[in-house]
Amino acid sequence: MNARQEQEALFWCSLLDRVLFEGLDTVEECRELREISRQEVVFPDGRKRKPSLSTLKRKLKKYRQGGFNEMGRKVRSDLGKSRAVPDEVIATAIAAKKDQPRRSSVMLNLILKHQHGKTVPRSTLYRHLKNAGATRIKLGVSKQKIRKRWTKEHTHDMWAGDFEYGPYVLVEGKSVQSYLSAFIDVCSRTIVAARYYVRQNFDVLSDTLIRAFEVHGVPLRIYLDNGKVYHAHALKRACYRLGTGLVHRTKGDPATGGIIERFFETVQSQFESEVRAGNILSLDRLNESFAAWLEVVHHQTPNSCTGQPPKQRYDERLIAIRQADMEAVTESFFRHEERTVDKTFSDIRLNNRFYKVDPKLRGDRLDVRYNLRGPVEEILLYSLKEEYLGKGILHQREEGQDVPPEAKRSGETYDMMGMLIDEHKKQLSDEIGGIDYGATGRRHRWSFDAFGTCLADLLGRKGGLSAFSAEELKALKQVHECHRNLTRTLLKKAFAQADRPTIPSIVYALQQLKEE
Repeated sequence: MNARQEQEALFWCSLLDRVLFEGLDTVEECRELREISRQEVVFPDGRKRKPSLSTLKRKLKKYRQGGFNEMGRKVRSDLGKSRAVPDEVIATAIAAKKDQPRRSSVMLNLILKHQHGKTVPRSTLYRHLKNAGATRIKLGVSKQKIRKRWTKEHTHDMWAGDFEYGPYVLVEGKSVQSYLSAFIDVCSRTIVAARYYVRQNFDVLSDTLIRAFEVHGVPLRIYLDNGKVYHAHALKRACYRLGTGLVHRTKGDPATGGIIERFFETVQSQFESEVRAGNILSLDRLNESFAAWLEVVHHQTPNSCTGQPPKQRYDERLIAIRQADMEAVTESFFRHEERTVDKTFSDIRLNNRFYKVDPKLRGDRLDVRYNLRGPVEEILLYSLKEEYLGKGILHQREEGQDVPPEAKRSGETYDMMGMLIDEHKKQLSDEIGGIDYGATGRRHRWSFDAFGTCLADLLGRKGGLSAFSAEELKALKQVHECHRNLTRTLLKKAFAQADRPTIPSIVYALQQLKEE
């Protein structure tokens, strides 16, 4: 007798208890059976109905003939065999599955249709394959992981965190989707930090973590999802600086995030269901109610996995609290952005707000760092080489700022004008000293000195060669060397034909006369 037959036998014996064991005569027995048949009772299958008089008499007869074991329903003689599907069809499906354990029900039905001209419903096919030990698990080819209960020995050994969609709230007159950011202690199932926000980004993640660090210290490891926000450099920088390891969920394996997901399910069924039925409109009111629910209900209710209230298990399994250097934490979560200081207003624009900086930095490209928590009233300024340059203060451009007075300087150390005059005299001395005045005595050659003096007179310059700069003298010497047949008459003719009274124009006119 199986459990189902035993349950049915107990039902009929309980129903016929007075008839079976109180020694009623025939008349009283019939009267009792008719009385039972008029009453509605709940049968073992869960249905409520009246038992027929004939069924009561038949069950009474069976008990008197065979006892308790005869009261249950008899087992079918063809139990486990298919009546709608022929045995050869099932045998073919089993053979095909064992031949290739990864064959799906679709491929098996293609084989059955080809060989037998009929298909088998998926549920029926699976039942027969399972009874024959021809499933993937039974054949040893299933890739399904064998898991174990995931927990830690001590409080703060590991935290798990994630985001979840929350109820809608009103923000500035608009209905906005909220998001729940939470971190749970894996050992005790205590929520170390949880809060609703109207965004789902790294700023929210960092704010939640900082709140957890402030109250509970630093865990040994943090377990997170594999999303982009959880791989941010600022998060890694903060965790590694605090000596906390980062673990990310394996891609394609969502079951490993079950601890935090189970908490989200509890929040939705217990807290958010009441929120949606009530009249909570603002985000602040939502977070205030949620904090109360956490402390009064969640942390005081025994967890189905650990068997203890999270608060009690937290205290029992707590060995030590690693205090966090909150200044280092805040600095690690600073946002870094490059900005150029406006040359006109001497300020930096950041998130449509303006921060005045030292006027000496106008036009410079800077690394701007600022705290994400709360309104940003001031920013830190660094050069691109990591040199600290000061702070930027929030201001309005309409107010402006005064340029600081120029710092007083002592007398000049270097006489730049004197240095330039001395250098010019040196250049003139070198150029004039290098001219070969002996060539003036050569026959049929106009001297350079005469050429220069004549040109100076034509240009209206006084002083002869001294009227020219060192650079001009060098160029004129090259012209004199190129035009070996140069004469005073030819130079005056070129000066008359030149477009402008300049050395380049006169030289160009000389070249034209030479070609003619």
